[in-house]
Amino acid sequence: MAFLITALAGLSTGIGSVISLFIKEFKHRYLTIMLGFSAGVMIYVSFVELLGTAIETLGFARGNVWLFAGILFIFLVDALIPHNYFAERVKGTEDERDLMAAGVFTALGLAIHNFPEGIGVMFSTLADISVGLPLAVAIAVHNIPEGIAVAIPIYYATKSRKKAFLYSFGSGLFEPLGAICGYLILAPFLTDQVLAATLAAVGGIMIFISFDELLPLSFKHGEEHVALLGVLGGMAVMAVSLALM
Repeated sequence: MAFLITALAGLSTGIGSVISLFIKEFKHRYLTIMLGFSAGVMIYVSFVELLGTAIETLGFARGNVWLFAGILFIFLVDALIPHNYFAERVKGTEDERDLMAAGVFTALGLAIHNFPEGIGVMFSTLADISVGLPLAVAIAVHNIPEGIAVAIPIYYATKSRKKAFLYSFGSGLFEPLGAICGYLILAPFLTDQVLAATLAAVGGIMIFISFDELLPLSFKHGEEHVALLGVLGGMAVMAVSLALM
């Protein structure tokens, strides 16, 4: 039962990807606001939930050290893995290639984020289902905009609803995967401190992706105010979903 609850929470990213696919026409304004929305989701959840949890558990200094460790890690990944590796899968304009790379890096960041989330939901539910179930519902709610964050750039890059859905849905699979690994392997070694450090590092990864990939793409066509409305909308949605927790 604990695993099923965790899996449903994680796979709600698929709901977000389905919602994003109702946009039928390729308009730059839609893309601008949705990329801003995606960045707002990731920035808000990183600073408010992930870093906040780490500071509460580890203290201000150590929490921030792990945040910047995550930023450094994804910076090195970004530097060592050329974007052309992802973009070469797309035959199209430079914009479409950039979007594909942004979508893949967003999926990577959210997958890493979902892994420790799955551990948290699994163990919370095993300890007390009255605690784990509301936590899973709250995570499911905020996984929906995260699903949009992955699906939109890939959909606009490839024009393929199937690919957009699969990347988005796939990032959600890391939540039940985290639950399995946590239960079978990590349980003897997992402490509040280790989990908090992991969450802070994941926050750093998502902050880097937002500022390095999503926001530059959202500003690219000169509609900065539209992009910022998307950012604020993403933050507002995450604020509401986290309030449910």
